[in-house]
Amino acid sequence: MIFKTDYLIIGNGIAGSLLALEIASKGQVILLCKEGPEEGNNTYYAQGGIAAVLPGTQDSADKHIRDTLVAGDGLCDQDVVSRMVGCGAPVIEALTRHGVLFEKSGSEYRLSREGAHSENRILFYKDITGREIQSKLLKKVRQHPNIIFMPYHFAIDLIMEYKMKSVKSERKRCWGAYVYNKQNNEVLAVGARKTFLATGGAGKIYLYTSNPDTATGDGIAMAYRAGAVIRNMEFMQFHPTTLYHPYAKNFLISEAVRGEGGILKDENGEPFMHRYHHLKSLAPRDVVARAMDTEMKRSGADHLYLDISMKPKEFITGRFPNIYSKCLEYNIDITKEMIPVVPAAHYTCGGIKADIDGQTDIENLYALGETACTGFHGANRLASNSLLEGGAMALMAAESIHRGEKGDPVPELDPWESPTTPKHENVFINHNWDELRRTMWNFVGIVRSDKRLEAALKRIHLIRDEIREFYYANPLSVNLIEMRNIIINALITVRSAQWRKESRGIHYMIDYPEKSKAFQDRYTDFTKKELE
Repeated sequence: MIFKTDYLIIGNGIAGSLLALEIASKGQVILLCKEGPEEGNNTYYAQGGIAAVLPGTQDSADKHIRDTLVAGDGLCDQDVVSRMVGCGAPVIEALTRHGVLFEKSGSEYRLSREGAHSENRILFYKDITGREIQSKLLKKVRQHPNIIFMPYHFAIDLIMEYKMKSVKSERKRCWGAYVYNKQNNEVLAVGARKTFLATGGAGKIYLYTSNPDTATGDGIAMAYRAGAVIRNMEFMQFHPTTLYHPYAKNFLISEAVRGEGGILKDENGEPFMHRYHHLKSLAPRDVVARAMDTEMKRSGADHLYLDISMKPKEFITGRFPNIYSKCLEYNIDITKEMIPVVPAAHYTCGGIKADIDGQTDIENLYALGETACTGFHGANRLASNSLLEGGAMALMAAESIHRGEKGDPVPELDPWESPTTPKHENVFINHNWDELRRTMWNFVGIVRSDKRLEAALKRIHLIRDEIREFYYANPLSVNLIEMRNIIINALITVRSAQWRKESRGIHYMIDYPEKSKAFQDRYTDFTKKELE
């Protein structure tokens, strides 16, 4: 089956959904969601809030810019940072215009502080800010007559002009994507004048992650296969505090808990962060994650603790109702006892090389939010800058669409070709999936070395070759498509880490523990041609 539209948006988090609403007046939009409409993206799970400098506060854009640059450890693009920070108030205005609520005290917004921020500038809604944003934008998306919302539709590959039979051209231009309908196993060809990747990050390449199961780096992998530049994938941010419990799956304990006075403690209940940074428990995430890794290796403990129990119960249950209730499900009363926590893969600071409005080096292809790498985060993302980036890029991409023309009409599309003889054995995919994620966790984790990276690369090459052969001989399935994608993300991450022979931001190499001037202001760029 073949569809044609003006704009195809893949991913319905803050970037994809806000963009859809902002450009729907310009033409028809198809908005794809890989899973169910609410829980299929990282926006839904964002707890802390969104960083924004608002007029009338003691905060300033210069302070927010400085904090972002410090966290980025020398690799931020200062012009991009300045423009992103300047979008803070417009993003909040756009979200509230679409019905999103943020906590207020009287007529003024309540502002929280998180690690490495010099001022209170985090707007939030309880401890479910992302869920509030997602639900309100989704409601507007479903009501808009010019937006076709398609949940349970998983993009497989981009439709590239140089591969099309109907067009005799070597032009590097995107015309939409092939899409797998998970409900009936049908593959659609969705043609579009402009295609936007807003598919989130690649946290699921690691065994332990705060991300949902959908975070398999699909947009990054598709862009890589199409020939786009993939940048800075060595910078995977590990969140210091995910809930440690045998039955808890990927549950994040928001950085806002530390922002409101929570203290990290060791297995004996003693604070330890004073030994690592003057900001103690509010140090930047890379510092905190490495400190926790060091403490656990020193003591042999498999987890540490975060303590907020010194605060009044009414404050805790009012400020963190979701965290309180979730922990209570596992018989942990955070008003009385410490929360067991462990670091986990959290945010992909690298991604598809893109301008601030999302334009990639492929014609008609845009990348937004966590899928993109614009130079905003540099070597480490400042807390709560992620929702800001997603919203800001959506607004700037929409501006560029409104300024420009729709572009050429979509040419005749080739139908999807796939094997007809089923040979599927899920045990094969599941085994490789597990091996890959364990390899990444053990060898490409919070602390890395040349030896570990080389060991990881050998294993990943073997898995890649096996899955590549398996993919082209078997019918599609969700697991198979995701496996193909996480291998690409893992491979680029390892090769990028090998290239950067220094320690900077969230990339820490025990063989090269200091920053190097040779890598200052240098990005890690890879394309398919260089990695095959």
